[in-house]
Amino acid sequence: MSKLKATIPFSEFKLNSDGMIPVIVQDYANNEVLMLAYMNEEAYEKTIETGTMTYYSRSRQELWIKGLTSGHFQYVHSIEIDCDNDTLLAKVEQVGAACHTGNRSCFYRNLAVNESAVED
Repeated sequence: MSKLKATIPFSEFKLNSDGMIPVIVQDYANNEVLMLAYMNEEAYEKTIETGTMTYYSRSRQELWIKGLTSGHFQYVHSIEIDCDNDTLLAKVEQVGAACHTGNRSCFYRNLAVNESAVED
């Protein structure tokens, strides 16, 4: 992938108490929400440099290049930032499953449904 060009430096992001910014990851073609992850500055800079989504694994306390182990890479089409500079939206080309369970999206379990909105 080619290098991306960022329009806002990481120093202008509003970070959480751990020094990270949440990243909502969405399929660029159909807008399906695939996952939520976090980036520190190093992960963000590596993503911009390589065009491949790189996160900070809070459980392993290290950089995590999505797909390096599984082969399920995420290639960046665009990264947007919200109005408060505290959340990123990455639109990606997802190769394989986004979820470690093997599901395409991490959001595959229904938690609540408005029954009045459900058709019979």
